[in-house]
Amino acid sequence: MNKNILITGATSGFGEATALLFAKNGYNTILLARRKERLDSLKEKIVKFGVKAHTICADVRDKKAIFESIENLPKEFKNIEILVNNAGLALGQDKFGDAKMDDLETMVDTNIKGVLYVTKAVLPLMNKGGYIFNIGSVAGNWSYQGSNVYGGTKAFIKQFSLNLRNDIRGSGIRVTNIEPGLCKTEFSLVRFKGDKEKADKVYENTEFITAENIAQIIYSCAILPKNVNINSLEVMATTQTWAGFFYERVN
Repeated sequence: MNKNILITGATSGFGEATALLFAKNGYNTILLARRKERLDSLKEKIVKFGVKAHTICADVRDKKAIFESIENLPKEFKNIEILVNNAGLALGQDKFGDAKMDDLETMVDTNIKGVLYVTKAVLPLMNKGGYIFNIGSVAGNWSYQGSNVYGGTKAFIKQFSLNLRNDIRGSGIRVTNIEPGLCKTEFSLVRFKGDKEKADKVYENTEFITAENIAQIIYSCAILPKNVNINSLEVMATTQTWAGFFYERVN
């Protein structure tokens, strides 16, 4: 019998690449995302691998929709082997004092509350020896200008992952926080609210990791022996390091 994987933010970036890779390797997929047309298109691709796919068109910020959709999963999808909490976003790169409150709240509601809702709903359905992957960010480890609340939400995900693992000890369920760095997905396009020119400049004249790289890392962790748990995994492009300390110059 094929194992089931549930992925949030499944229709683009890390989520889509992960769904396709696991389906290719025999996993039935539960795809959760907001855009129905993309969900339907991805489902068509996935079933061609000879596996089953179930779609949930919902926003992870919608607590009622999340709990109801998980509770009402078809029977064959109710034993979940792997959960990938991928849905998340950054909005803007303004200094905290200049940022829009709506944007800050959206990041908190999506990146923190969304992960809590999905994990809380899915955990009772997880198989003993299952796996939870939370998608964090290097921004949760290292500060940079404009990352204020976004970085704070990803720091929460890092600590939540560690605390969750401690809470569910004895269940055999593993928990890993994946912390990507510079990666070309729709991330910057969303951050800059559709400004493609501004988003493209982020990736100009450099190399970056890809969504497929992150999907492969998730899969590689998933197939490790069950006595191995990777707590966190920070992943940067070879071209990316740390910006160094900032020194304010005074006359």
